[in-house]
Amino acid sequence: MNGAEAILEALEREGVRHIFGVPGGANMPIYDAMYSRSGIEHILTRHEQGAAHAAEGYAITSGRTGVVFATSGPGALNLVTGLADAMMDSVPIVAITGQVARSAVGTDAFQEADVTGVTMPVTKHNYLVQDVADIPRIIKEAFIIASTGRPGPVLIDVPKDVQLDEFTGGFDAAPQLPGYRPTTKGHPHQVQKALAALRTAKKPVMLVGGGAHDAAEALRRFAEKTGIPVITTLKGLGVLPSRHPQVIGMPGMHGTVAANLAIQQADLIMAIGLRFDDRITGNLSKFAPNVQTVIHVDIDPAEIGKVVATSVPIVGDAAWVAEKLAQGAEPLDIEDWWRQIRAWQEANPLPEPKGELLSSIDVVKAFSAATGGEAYVTTGVGQHQMFAALYWNFKHPRHFATSGGLGTMGYGLPASLGVQVAHPNDLVINFDGDGSLQMTIQELATLVRYNLPVKVALLNNGYLGMVRQWQDLFNDKRYAEVHLEESNPNFAAVAEAYGMRGVTVESKDELAGAVEEILNHPGPVLADFHVHNEEGVFPMIPAGGSAEDIITQHPEEASS
Repeated sequence: MNGAEAILEALEREGVRHIFGVPGGANMPIYDAMYSRSGIEHILTRHEQGAAHAAEGYAITSGRTGVVFATSGPGALNLVTGLADAMMDSVPIVAITGQVARSAVGTDAFQEADVTGVTMPVTKHNYLVQDVADIPRIIKEAFIIASTGRPGPVLIDVPKDVQLDEFTGGFDAAPQLPGYRPTTKGHPHQVQKALAALRTAKKPVMLVGGGAHDAAEALRRFAEKTGIPVITTLKGLGVLPSRHPQVIGMPGMHGTVAANLAIQQADLIMAIGLRFDDRITGNLSKFAPNVQTVIHVDIDPAEIGKVVATSVPIVGDAAWVAEKLAQGAEPLDIEDWWRQIRAWQEANPLPEPKGELLSSIDVVKAFSAATGGEAYVTTGVGQHQMFAALYWNFKHPRHFATSGGLGTMGYGLPASLGVQVAHPNDLVINFDGDGSLQMTIQELATLVRYNLPVKVALLNNGYLGMVRQWQDLFNDKRYAEVHLEESNPNFAAVAEAYGMRGVTVESKDELAGAVEEILNHPGPVLADFHVHNEEGVFPMIPAGGSAEDIITQHPEEASS
């Protein structure tokens, strides 16, 4: 056995069954070793960034650690965006990259890059393997680090000569992580303090983030026993169903009016598995001005108090803490608070499309209704992402993969193929934009190569839509470098050229029939929906603003 074969054996022992990647000169020994092994399925993507996002989608929706391969130099550097995305959104990934031979490291050899140096800021940890004997231990440690505590990406850079060295050791090497001890059990006294504070609150809200998906069942019991209003962040969508009577929407820049006003008026905030990012808080000096108690549950102690001052910190795994909270929960006397929230909801429903032009809202709602919300959903980044977040009927945890913290355009398509690999018998829909899709459009070839029946719903407005919306509202309609329509391809024809079904939909009259056709097609489909090119996502809180600055419709509509 050589080092490359030892890598594959160690991965199999970690339960790895799927790997996304691209071969090259410096990792060719690993691919050569893979040729005669059948325990792992390799999915050849068309770009390393696509492989990284596919591993993210796989990990987010399955709960397993995603694995990605790349060669040295440009191959490894093409992973950086995906690693940074996984770091921001706490996604467990192990990336294994080839490196030039040890004797050539530091000589500017062909396709050499200091990959560990470059990726150090965007990984939870990384390794440069110097001894073939260390491979089993390093891989074991990488999976522990990636998947425990606050999850995140780990990179292992393996020189080519290490891959070829003879391996004579065993695979029972003990991990050597003396300083790595994530806290999983929250302090019982802090849990009791949280419950005591909750009992005296008159206007409490619970904010649920992306770190709470594995706590979903306990959080539902806790919410229903207490009667507390629930707000789910972009990454927390699906932890509780969107249409659960206690869920009042998403917070922040494009959150619902009721959710944002509830935060502003709340006297207690219980935050579970989130980091109070700026898209939620807006202007920090005006965020939640009436709050008296902030309870923050997070497995990463560095996040607690980092942005918002915390009264009751609870460091621990969300699932463990949520179970203790559910066990100690009591009904709250907050009927007046709920009357106020219901009044906000009735006065400020989500906008519905106006006019005869096909809208993104029409498309998202049509797919949601046709599937009953029973699908895995991915998105790129932009207006289409917010439309999907606001109008899809989320029913289950771990059914939504989107780029939150980094906001990576091009994320949706490769993420969807990773989701489909993880869930081969389930429906996967990728809502994308014409700007976002074209950043990773080559992954259509991967869908075709592996017959992955992803349905790509392209909300094509001919613009970099979110940037156009900001230019419309805040730059006096100076549309600088956002026009795409005149140079966009015929997307349906592009899909057909790749060998998959392509559909074009231009009006509301065609929508229902097209959705039925798309969902019934057995293979991958790209459906190009020509939506209204000046639609905006509302509600909207301007950057640097607060809930009191919320815009519920375009100012020109408000004045007409």
